[in-house]
Amino acid sequence: MIRASLVFSAVAASSLVPTWAKAADDVKVAINNVVSDVVFHLAAERGFFAEQNLNVTLVSFDSGPKMIAPLGAGQIDVGAGASSAGLYNAVARGINVKVVADKGSTPRSYDYMPLLVRKALVDNGTVKTVADLKGMKFGEVGPGAATNAKLSHILGGAGLTYKDVTHNYINYPQQIAAFTTGAIDAAITTEPSVTQAINSGVAVKFVADGYPDQQVAVLLYGGDFIAKRPAVAERFMVAYLKAARIYNDATAGGKFTGKGVDQVIQTIMKSTGLKDPELFKKMVPNGIDPDGKVNVKSMADDLKFFADNGYLERPGKVEDVVDASFADKAVQKLGSYKPAEN
Repeated sequence: MIRASLVFSAVAASSLVPTWAKAADDVKVAINNVVSDVVFHLAAERGFFAEQNLNVTLVSFDSGPKMIAPLGAGQIDVGAGASSAGLYNAVARGINVKVVADKGSTPRSYDYMPLLVRKALVDNGTVKTVADLKGMKFGEVGPGAATNAKLSHILGGAGLTYKDVTHNYINYPQQIAAFTTGAIDAAITTEPSVTQAINSGVAVKFVADGYPDQQVAVLLYGGDFIAKRPAVAERFMVAYLKAARIYNDATAGGKFTGKGVDQVIQTIMKSTGLKDPELFKKMVPNGIDPDGKVNVKSMADDLKFFADNGYLERPGKVEDVVDASFADKAVQKLGSYKPAEN
């Protein structure tokens, strides 16, 4: 369901914006109002969209899957999606979307989706190792999610399988309450719910960096955007990567302590509704590759998990859903990312 929209015009957005001979190109971007959407807001605030002569509208959806159909139909140009079974199933049904860049990944020290365990189970010694989680109740956002593949990966390291635990489908924010009531024993959840659960004393971070470099969230382009307006799509990617580099500078080392972090935190708070700046002292940022690179090996590993567990409507291939050309062209224009000196 669409909830709201914000329009960022190329007109007067920055005193450094070059003069364009024609009117700005309209681009509609679907977002979830999550932390990783900060890149879009930074691109707007810093004038990067305006530099590329883009008039960007951010359209809020209450869930990622609801973006896919309008994205494939050309009603939305750009989406913020997940590397999930649902993506492959949508493409198999003929919905024309492509993964074009990283939007949320887990390089080491950037595990914003760790394994949490109910604190009482750790305190009383019931859970000492991952192997002790056999038969326990896991909170999961839904079937066929990237976090499920991560759970399988972590369980496999302890000699368990995904089927050795019980699966309860609960949205991330509700998982905190589920820990409190004992409805779940463990979960792979996302920031800021991770830090909120730990701060409230209901869960502990049990495994971090349990699946390094997993491709979790992705930037999606609709097929019409790619086929009918490729030059606009290329300019959008340039703005996106410039903002991603600002974000990388601010979150260097997997902490909100880097160059320009105060302004980045303010943008996140303003765009997500988070009220407590103290959260960012403990929160782990998601990774976003500053050159837009997508981890196709991780996607292939997760695709096998989806297939093995019956989440795919028909066999799929990673190459059917990925188009790295736009990020590659943007890097040709911008040069490779060079970390800022704090």
